[in-house]
Amino acid sequence: MELPTACERLLTDARQYQKIHYPLVTRLFAGELLLLNNGYEEDPPMALPLSASDEPDRFGLQLYHRTATQVDLSGKRVLEVGCGHGGGASYLVRTLGPTSYTGLDLNPAGIAFCRKRHNLPGLEFVPGDAENLPFPDQSFDAVINIESSHCYLDFPRFLAEAARVLRPGGHFLYADARHSYEIAAWQAALANGPMRMLSQRRISAEIARGLEKNLQHSIDVVVYKRIFPAFLHGLVDNIVGTNHMRFCRDLQSGAISYEMYRFAKA
Repeated sequence: MELPTACERLLTDARQYQKIHYPLVTRLFAGELLLLNNGYEEDPPMALPLSASDEPDRFGLQLYHRTATQVDLSGKRVLEVGCGHGGGASYLVRTLGPTSYTGLDLNPAGIAFCRKRHNLPGLEFVPGDAENLPFPDQSFDAVINIESSHCYLDFPRFLAEAARVLRPGGHFLYADARHSYEIAAWQAALANGPMRMLSQRRISAEIARGLEKNLQHSIDVVVYKRIFPAFLHGLVDNIVGTNHMRFCRDLQSGAISYEMYRFAKA
């Protein structure tokens, strides 16, 4: 038997990291982190009307709103791949009126949390792999994927699966980021994929703005959990803040590009 290549080992390590990291995040922070994206804000501010209970998640929800409202989801069957802790799914069901909404995630702890936290008519959560979707062909009118695909080991396979479960004329609504050295391969995969691109917009500036405005909320969630004693709060403040600001600088400089897309299945 041949030894695995360095690339194969790296991909295996990445998958193992995901299996450990996201369940840990769920166990520690799910109640405070209903959304796991970086946030989105426009200039002038988007001012999305929100309920008092949704307000703490404003910037993450604004990214969901902008991505999902690229088409009318009213009366549609919707699949979200990579639903995280379900905050975006809950918001879209409550505000956009889909007939059904299925949230899928590889993290079983996250799915268990979603099922307990988000109890709404027409909303369900299932465990599953983005690269092997557990649904029949042509099951959905729209597939949503937000800030999740950078974790997938075989991105073209995911695109093929998204197209497979979409009905003809259905839409793939997508937003994510890549480092500059990954962009050529990313764009080639999208251009050569099985769906037709209808729109593309770079939203790096809006993501950086949302990240900056969401910083204090992120710090509060991490620091004031009981796992960190008071004498470590300043250190954790600095770590979280430094990581956020580094990502903002990379978005602003072009070292990372964040894009929003709308595709249709022929």
